[in-house]
Amino acid sequence: MNSVPESEIQDEGILKQQRQIEKEVAEIHPLVGHVQPLASLLKEYMDDPIYTMKLKKLCESYQSLRRVRPDGNCFFRGFGYSYFERLLDNEEEWKKFQAHVSGTKDQLLAQGFPKFTLEDFYDSFMEVVNQLGGEGKVDAEELSRIFNDSATSDYLVVYLRLMTSGQLQREEDFYQNFLEGDKTMREFCQQEVEPMYRESDHMHAIALGSCLKIGIRVVYLDRGEATTSPPEHDFPEDCTPSVYLLYRPGHYDILYK
Repeated sequence: MNSVPESEIQDEGILKQQRQIEKEVAEIHPLVGHVQPLASLLKEYMDDPIYTMKLKKLCESYQSLRRVRPDGNCFFRGFGYSYFERLLDNEEEWKKFQAHVSGTKDQLLAQGFPKFTLEDFYDSFMEVVNQLGGEGKVDAEELSRIFNDSATSDYLVVYLRLMTSGQLQREEDFYQNFLEGDKTMREFCQQEVEPMYRESDHMHAIALGSCLKIGIRVVYLDRGEATTSPPEHDFPEDCTPSVYLLYRPGHYDILYK
């Protein structure tokens, strides 16, 4: 009788441990949580005078937040939920967005993205977009259910990632300036933009906002001077923000005024 190699037993143990960690994270953090007062964050930083001061200043401009699961997809998931929620109350904006995003598949195909993978994500994305307006539109409760269904929610995230990748490669000459090292833009997109669970930075935000013509304001809760308000940056520059996100190192949540 052949014995199982020790390395395989160790690998299996690591996988089991990873699954357990993922399960625990899922139980503690829904993909998109309920709205809660922004002041609730103060409890997390009660022993941190700088963050406490910054949060108090932030509470003068913003009232609440909605937490997003910290899984590396929080920027895209937070953006998607925040903007889709906005469209529920704005029929005209929904029609414009629906028309605009419906042309993205052909644009990506023309750029060489593979049809067999692209179509499923596009179809799922448009199915949800089509439910945000018109006679049979979903309500806020149903939108929350959609974004907390991992299969649907992840498909939405993937398509947002693909559109961001497409924009970065279309305007490669501009975005190349942000790249470090000797990676090509295509390599960067394949490694840092298109795969799930990869974290996002300002370059992703500029590209996604530019691609969809949607202004994104990111408020940075940083360790700068305690007496100053947390800095805000709009992507792309000089836009009118439609989506507000709070950034804490390595993580984004949704902000509400």
